[in-house]
Amino acid sequence: MSVKVVVGAQFGDEGKGKLVDWLAKDADLVVRFQGGDNAGHTVINTHGVFKLHIIPCGIFRPECQCLIGTGTVVNPDVLIAEIEMLNNAGISTSKLLLSENAHLIMPWHVKLDEAMERAGGIGTTKRGVGQAYADKFLRNNLRAGDLHDATTIRDRVSSHLEYVNAQLAFMGAEKFTLDDIMDKCLYWQKKLAPLLCDAFDVVHSALSKGARILFEGQLGAMKDIDLGIYPYVTSSNPVAAYAAVSGGFSPRLIDSITGVCKAFSSTVGDGPFPTEMTESDAALLRGPGVNPDDEYGARTGRPRRIGWLDLPVLRYADKINGFDELALTKLDKLDALPEIKICTDYLLDGKVLRNMPNTYDLYRVEPAYEILPGWLSDTSRCRTYSDLPENAKQYVQTICDKTGVPIRYIGNGPERDSIIRL
Repeated sequence: MSVKVVVGAQFGDEGKGKLVDWLAKDADLVVRFQGGDNAGHTVINTHGVFKLHIIPCGIFRPECQCLIGTGTVVNPDVLIAEIEMLNNAGISTSKLLLSENAHLIMPWHVKLDEAMERAGGIGTTKRGVGQAYADKFLRNNLRAGDLHDATTIRDRVSSHLEYVNAQLAFMGAEKFTLDDIMDKCLYWQKKLAPLLCDAFDVVHSALSKGARILFEGQLGAMKDIDLGIYPYVTSSNPVAAYAAVSGGFSPRLIDSITGVCKAFSSTVGDGPFPTEMTESDAALLRGPGVNPDDEYGARTGRPRRIGWLDLPVLRYADKINGFDELALTKLDKLDALPEIKICTDYLLDGKVLRNMPNTYDLYRVEPAYEILPGWLSDTSRCRTYSDLPENAKQYVQTICDKTGVPIRYIGNGPERDSIIRL
């Protein structure tokens, strides 16, 4: 048995999709363990370019079972569209499962999210994810397993709809009728009932058989609802421990935790971003937006904010997760830079900080930089570590030395096989 968890070590958009797709060649089960369709995992392989928002990235490996786990919130319309997209591309989804205990993103969640953003929100993707998690914790949401029974759906919706419509009316949004929601849910029932499963049993059966299990996180440590840059965070816990929480097993069964980080930093939306570059520098790394690995949101298409690599963030993410290894992605994006900055510490009021400050102090910190020489050569063709230029090796080794975590994978291109295994 082996249980590996892959999580983001920065603000999300680190390249987890590519790594999970690559690692899934050795997995029996891949589990997406939290989040909704508010972010995208980009995978490029022989079938084409895919941006998955809720289906695990192991789906491209025909021998691998994929589970949308209990900790997720699922918009059934998005899931159905994603299944159809994959099937149309010749990708089988016959081994895809959906936890009966996963919560549903209902149409009113999306409308409320849109209305709240119009009223001055924090810059969400308007997918209804936060509203679905809010209803989960208010204990009045629908779960995927409720789709088994139309009577249960009608009872649950009718008891909640008056409250929902009052919220929508207050926000100036269109209200729903019970028939609207029932028609939608019966369609979902028809499409998704074959996928529904007891996720606890699926996970524990795999554990008992000694299966190789890969847990796939969404977003990154700095977007964690409890430990991230609140309020500029997601509505779930994209940290390794939550794989065990949502999977219903002891965290002692986790064998290895892989943190995925870019060779620089990026984020989307509002919030503090200490190492943010000037726009002229950022444009060099962001790209024009026509290539699949350009720095634009996979869900929103918004240009990402770009910054230098932030080691205080990586060290903080390591404390939260306990990384056994790092996967450093997009090294090739730095190929044309004559010199490269790395933020080694934060200074606040002239003092070096030992821990991650609160969100509002992060606006005030001054990054302390170490400047390394660039390598000014194409690394995208390198297939072994020894092939890399010496200055690129120095950059990689500096990250290892200053975080205390070994780098085991280096991504140097968008394609599936553009990974150097150390």
